[in-house]
Amino acid sequence: MNRYAHVTGWGIAVPEEILTNEKLAQIVETNDEWIVSRTGIRERRIARKDETTATLAADAACKALDRTDIDARDLDLIIVATSSPEHLFPATACLVQDNIGAVHAGAFDLSAACTGFIFGLNMAAQAIRTGSIQNALVIGSETLSRMVDWDDRTTCILFGDGAGAFVLQGSDEPGGVLSCVMRSDGSGGDLLSVPAGGSKLPTSHETVDRKQHLIQMNGREVFRFATRVMASATRETAEQAGWEVDDIDFVIPHQANQRIIESAARGLRLPLDKFVVNLERYGNTSTASIPLAMVEALDEGRIHDGANLVLVGFGAGLTWGALSMRWVEPKVRVTELDRRRRSLVTLLARFRSFLRRVQRRIEGLIWGAAARGQED
Repeated sequence: MNRYAHVTGWGIAVPEEILTNEKLAQIVETNDEWIVSRTGIRERRIARKDETTATLAADAACKALDRTDIDARDLDLIIVATSSPEHLFPATACLVQDNIGAVHAGAFDLSAACTGFIFGLNMAAQAIRTGSIQNALVIGSETLSRMVDWDDRTTCILFGDGAGAFVLQGSDEPGGVLSCVMRSDGSGGDLLSVPAGGSKLPTSHETVDRKQHLIQMNGREVFRFATRVMASATRETAEQAGWEVDDIDFVIPHQANQRIIESAARGLRLPLDKFVVNLERYGNTSTASIPLAMVEALDEGRIHDGANLVLVGFGAGLTWGALSMRWVEPKVRVTELDRRRRSLVTLLARFRSFLRRVQRRIEGLIWGAAARGQED
């Protein structure tokens, strides 16, 4: 019997603070017309000091779970795709796991830049289709505003903060994730990078002074790369799904640049209204951009039951990929009582986390005292 992986829950979380092009022009030499004509972006969201990649991810995750018939403790796997993790380690996914109370889930981060959400969806879907897991949570979450050089007008105009999450569940009903293309080319790794902070260039006064912990990009080369791979990856995943390009109802592209999306539409000979685009309000949110766009389209009722969807993206690495999905409308109807119960589960999870920390502290004191006694 075939097993299928369906998206049954979806949610987004974006900071309240909006940085418009007009406000940005007060920080760096630029203007609204220049930004819009080159990128299509009019504003982006900026995280507060108390908002992080993990908190945005957890918020989006809870909203996604609220649409389903499962709780966090029913999750088997959590993948957080991010280019701006909370720490080098522990994984941001582990912080989310603890925050939402997913006590039975394995959790890890996936680093594939802006293509990461597609890679993560495919990995979770494959695990479900093999029968090794039943329920997965895939999140794209970013606080890229903390990695932007606000003196560089070629990059600071592009990036914003946010998170999007999908719950995937196994089912015997045909549909859901059908195929995926995942590609990479490390020879272009220097075209878009944050050079320092890893083992090659550990943090030092010199790396900080040289701004090597901030995003560096060769915009011209990235643009050429993106316009080349968006259409080809879309065609390839559609073919694997058994579709013609004209069978695609909607393309949900990585929201990096309006001109790149328009180029992909021309390359595929599809009308632009088949592309879901919201970058003018959020900018480039890297791994979060595809779920942000798709969730808004779902909430607006644009995506109908049985729709053929292609999610396509590209990013640093270089990486690119596309995923085909036949949308099956979830049949679960979640009540307000269900949502309240889940809120209580989340609160209990945070209390459990506190108790676990206390327990470790007490165990440390006991073992430390025992070790000292043996030394004496």
